[in-house]
Amino acid sequence: MPDEQKPFETRLAASWPPEDWKDLTVLVAVSGGGDSVALLRGLTALKLPGEGRLIAAHVNHKLRSADSDADQAFVQQLCQQLELACEVATVTVDPMADSCGQGIEATARRVRYAAMDEMAGRLGARFVVTAHTADDQAETILHRILRGTGIRGLSGMSRSRRLGPATLLRPLLGMARAELAVYLRDRQQPFCTDASNRDVRFTRNRIRKELLPRLAAHYNPTIVDALLRLGELAGESQSLIDVMVRDVVQRCLRHVGRDEVCLDLNILAAQPLHLVREVLMEVWRQQSWPLVAMGFAEWGSLAAMISATRKRPTNGPRKRMFPGAIVAEIREDALYVRLSRLTMDPP
Repeated sequence: MPDEQKPFETRLAASWPPEDWKDLTVLVAVSGGGDSVALLRGLTALKLPGEGRLIAAHVNHKLRSADSDADQAFVQQLCQQLELACEVATVTVDPMADSCGQGIEATARRVRYAAMDEMAGRLGARFVVTAHTADDQAETILHRILRGTGIRGLSGMSRSRRLGPATLLRPLLGMARAELAVYLRDRQQPFCTDASNRDVRFTRNRIRKELLPRLAAHYNPTIVDALLRLGELAGESQSLIDVMVRDVVQRCLRHVGRDEVCLDLNILAAQPLHLVREVLMEVWRQQSWPLVAMGFAEWGSLAAMISATRKRPTNGPRKRMFPGAIVAEIREDALYVRLSRLTMDPP
């Protein structure tokens, strides 16, 4: 470990001890921007002797023509200087955004993680590490509040989660973006500036450039810290709910097939409405069914359909189609939820 360790490197080592990954293959997501370059430089400085490898992963979205190619060239050159391998994936985002009916930002995020998932599997990476900071976390929480979210959404980005065969890790979530800027300045390390980050047509940029500064100036100068505390409290609450959800799922799950799940209606309908919604979301996640298309109204409608069986067992809708061609049907004392390949007339 270097003798003159920088404060950023010290905090990074405390967040993710180098001893934990010295013998593992680690894929580091590097866009070329300041945050990801600081992460790559920090991990390189902390790397201990061992069998493990640090590999940079760059995804070129081809969204900014020559600028995107320049970012790629910068990352490749930086990796040469640091004597690190560099994996590059080139994807085209605009056509996919149009065909999927999603915005460019959401589509770019989806294909970026898909690309890193593929790299991790191919290279045998145990971790995929991203440079999301405390500022990113605050922006994410505020963004979700504006769109409408539940307790899980208020908890923001998780520090770690599964990504295919690897674990996606965000070791910088407790650090401010300003700390990374100081580190880059002290290291005299250049980085790329993405002009699209200043484009206020994107909601995330308006939150960063306009809304958060206004909230800090006129309402709460420590708004970022307040949002982070909210996220921590929501995360703690969601952890307790998750324990209850796993228990209910285990008790009421009768059958799981490739495209169908059968749940014990007597157990499920006896739960509080919020817990019923959470159980249904967990079923959706386990089956890899489309969660994005299911909004609060849809979850509420399905939960109400279930709870109605306690009060009026023979009344109310017995079959409904939900987004993503998911059909929910009540038969006697069971709820069948299945992926339908056929269209269904409204009951």
